[in-house]
Amino acid sequence: MVMTLEQQIITIGICVLGTMLTRFLPFLVFSSRKPTPKYIRYLGDALPSAIFGMLVVYCLKNVEITGGNHGLPELISICLVVGLHLWKRQMLLSIAGGTICYMLLVQLVF
Repeated sequence: MVMTLEQQIITIGICVLGTMLTRFLPFLVFSSRKPTPKYIRYLGDALPSAIFGMLVVYCLKNVEITGGNHGLPELISICLVVGLHLWKRQMLLSIAGGTICYMLLVQLVF
């Protein structure tokens, strides 16, 4: 199924509108004149760790320890992520390093 030009323009417009709405809505809802509510500050503190934990579980959900490569690429990559993070304390470097390591291990070694 191929989208027509009109459908493509509408789809792009909806995506732009949705992105702008999610970016600007917090600034419209929470004024700089009033303090941010406690529960919003709590969510800002708690959600990054919760999302990170959810991503770890999602990435490891199909790893079979008893078969194939016994989850070695995943384990090696996790160790690299932890090591990079403890060494440099830069999240993007840790994530990129672990991802690159995993992809190289899966494509070239295992």
